[in-house]
Amino acid sequence: MSSGSFTGTGDAATGGDRVPPQDLGGGLTRMPEAPVSEHRARSVPGWGPLAGGLAALAAGIALQATLRNPGAAAGGAVLEVAAVFALVGLTAISPGQARVVTIFGRYKGTLRATGLQWVLPFARRRRISTRVRNLETATLKVSDADGNPIEMAAVVVWQVEDTAKAFYAVDQFPSFVGIQTETAVRHIASAYAYDSREDERLSLRQNAEEITGRLSAEIAARVALAGITVVESRITRLSYAPEIAQVMLRRQQADAIVAARQRIVEGAVGMVRQAIDALSEQEVIDLDEERKAAMVSNLLVVLCSEHPTQPVVNTGTLYQ
Repeated sequence: MSSGSFTGTGDAATGGDRVPPQDLGGGLTRMPEAPVSEHRARSVPGWGPLAGGLAALAAGIALQATLRNPGAAAGGAVLEVAAVFALVGLTAISPGQARVVTIFGRYKGTLRATGLQWVLPFARRRRISTRVRNLETATLKVSDADGNPIEMAAVVVWQVEDTAKAFYAVDQFPSFVGIQTETAVRHIASAYAYDSREDERLSLRQNAEEITGRLSAEIAARVALAGITVVESRITRLSYAPEIAQVMLRRQQADAIVAARQRIVEGAVGMVRQAIDALSEQEVIDLDEERKAAMVSNLLVVLCSEHPTQPVVNTGTLYQ
C-alpha cells in the first residue's frame, strides 16, 4: 500500500483547487494535498555573528560611557542596535531537533543542522522534535469480521520526516497521529476474524505478522499527510471481550480436542497398517479378513484409548 496513492491532485501551494476527500474503498479516504513541503532554510554559522555582536555591544557601551559628545553617543547607540540585531538572530539547535522558520507568515524553510545558526532576527523559529516517538493506543473494543466483540491495542513507532507538513498540513500533529492510529486499528480489527477455521482466510490470531504489516501500511498512508513516517507497529493486545471470552475459550478447547483426536486416529491407523503389512511381508502369520478385523479393532482400542488398557489372555482360539 503506497502512501503516494492517498494524496490529492490539487495544487494547494499555488492556490489551485483542492480535490475533496474521496472514498478509495477499504475504509481509506483520499487525503487533501499538504500546503507546503520541507526545504532547507537559509542560515549562516552563528559563531561569527555571536563574536561580532558581542564586540559591537561592548564597543557601543564603551563609546557611550567614555565619550560624552552627541556624535559618540549616537555611534554607540548604532553599535548597540547592530549588536542586538546580530544576537537576536542566533539559534541553537540540538540533535534530534529542528527549527521551522517563517517570516511574516510565509514558510522560509527548516533548520536541521545542529549547533549555533544565525537567521534574520525578525524570522519566527518554531521548535519541532525529529526524534523517534512511541504511541500506544488504548485498548479498543471492536467487532471482528465475524461480529465477535474483541479487544485490541497496538504500539506505533513514528518520526517526523517533513517538518513543514507536520506544522502546516494538520492541527496538532501528535493528536492527529494518535487518532489516525486508533482509526487504523479499528479498521484492521473489523476487517479480519479473530480466529478462522479456513486455511485460506486470514485471521488476527493466526496471521499476526501479515496483519501487522497491513496495519503499518494503513497507518503510514493515513499519517503521510502530516509528514510522518511509521518506523514500526505491533499489536500489543488481542483478546475476546470479557462477555464472550469463556464461551470462545471452550470453543477453542473443543477445537483443540478434536484436532488432537484426529491426529491420534491418523497415527493409530498408520501404525496398524504398518503392523499388518509387516506381518504379511515377513509371513509371520497368515491372517484372513476376520482375523485382520479383530487385530485392527484391538490395536485401535489400545492406541486410541485415553486410559491404560488391561490385557486379556486368550487361552482358546481367535474365534472364542
